[in-house]
Amino acid sequence: MVLLKYYFKMFYSILKEKKGQTMHTITLKSDDTFYNTLEDMVKTLRTTKSDLIRRAVVYYKNALEKEQLKEQIKNASFKVREESLKMSQEFEHTVSDGL
Repeated sequence: MVLLKYYFKMFYSILKEKKGQTMHTITLKSDDTFYNTLEDMVKTLRTTKSDLIRRAVVYYKNALEKEQLKEQIKNASFKVREESLKMSQEFEHTVSDGL
């Protein structure tokens, strides 16, 4: 829960900058487990359900973007590795050509 508080505080500043904007209403259906979890978190963090959900969405969006960046880095790394292997093989042929 402490880590959760930290992340919410970190992204709360993003949400505060948007004050004064028009707020929209979203209706959410949930089962008892989700609702009770939400209620517990609201009490622990001393915030509203709306604020908690807004912060959770911002956190989730950032987590998805981070995962996408990791995937892009991984793909670039594989590409560089393939190119390095090709160059290494080319150098290997030059060493064995007898010059």
